[in-house]
Amino acid sequence: MPLVSRKIIHCDCDCFYAAIEMRDDPRLRDKPLAVGGRADQRGVVATCNYEARRYGVRSAMPTSLALRRCPDLVVMPPTMEKYRVASKAILSIYRDYTDLVEPLSLDEAYLDVSDCRQHKGSATLIAQEIRARIAATVGITASAGVANNKFLAKVASDWNKPDGLFVILPEQVEDFVAALPVARLFGVGKVTAAKLHALGIQECRDLRAWSLPELMQQFGKLGNSLYLLCRGIDRRAVVAHSERKSISVEETYATDLPDLAACMAELPALYAALVARVQRVQPEEAVQKLNIKIRFSDFRQTTVECRSAHLDEKLFCQLMETGYCRRNLPVRLLGLGIGLGTVSADPRAEQMSLFATTDY
Repeated sequence: MPLVSRKIIHCDCDCFYAAIEMRDDPRLRDKPLAVGGRADQRGVVATCNYEARRYGVRSAMPTSLALRRCPDLVVMPPTMEKYRVASKAILSIYRDYTDLVEPLSLDEAYLDVSDCRQHKGSATLIAQEIRARIAATVGITASAGVANNKFLAKVASDWNKPDGLFVILPEQVEDFVAALPVARLFGVGKVTAAKLHALGIQECRDLRAWSLPELMQQFGKLGNSLYLLCRGIDRRAVVAHSERKSISVEETYATDLPDLAACMAELPALYAALVARVQRVQPEEAVQKLNIKIRFSDFRQTTVECRSAHLDEKLFCQLMETGYCRRNLPVRLLGLGIGLGTVSADPRAEQMSLFATTDY
């Protein structure tokens, strides 16, 4: 398949929720600040400013842990309507340049400016102007990356954070990607990174020495993605209108979880990560289902779901027990998710609690 030449910008606002709060109350700017739930209610950090990050505070971290790391941390509840107003203003700026805008969340989006006429089609100058307009009209900073595909644009936007711009020209892709740590590739989490490192693969230049069949044998379907990304290849187009049907989180464990009790012990952290992701994405569709995925030590996988109109940790516990009892083996992966859809006109639909299961 021939490569398509594109000009892609990835824009990502810097610590978005916290930035809005600091904008509205300048006294917060020099203080470690987190936006999230209360520690006494098992809350999690949705986002935090860079002052808080210096203490090791991170998104999706339990608020109680964040406060232990930074006792002076100011924790504020989210004010979602204020964030949505800012997000709409930012999206309006993006659409002054192109109709090909793919929002990933309230504060993050891809833009395909390949056919943009402003600034004589210079994606770099367009990105500079967009960042300046966000600062002037919304009052916060945004970082941007410019490249010829989505993968590289995303990597570039994180390169000079906060309030930065990084451009990867087409002639720079080969050398830039060669030196890129494999941990920066899409789909490479802690466990996969550790496996790659154990194989002597630290940077993409090391990964290029492996053939596609070898990578497929070692990593399954991910092997194909690794083969392309380590060469800077990403054929995905910017999709302007994509309807989100689900939100999920999962964790692959370096050591298999031996029993149901060990799986239950991992549930609060997974649930906190799911809540944080839902808060970040802010889906317009309503919650319709909860689901859990379990991959056992024999690589067999089961999923269990139930209807629910809201997140409920107790229901996830029931799903966990139902799914685990299907095989009663050590577990290598756990995942929690929600299914989204329009609200049913029949109120009885939200009261259903029938469990559905799938094995494969």
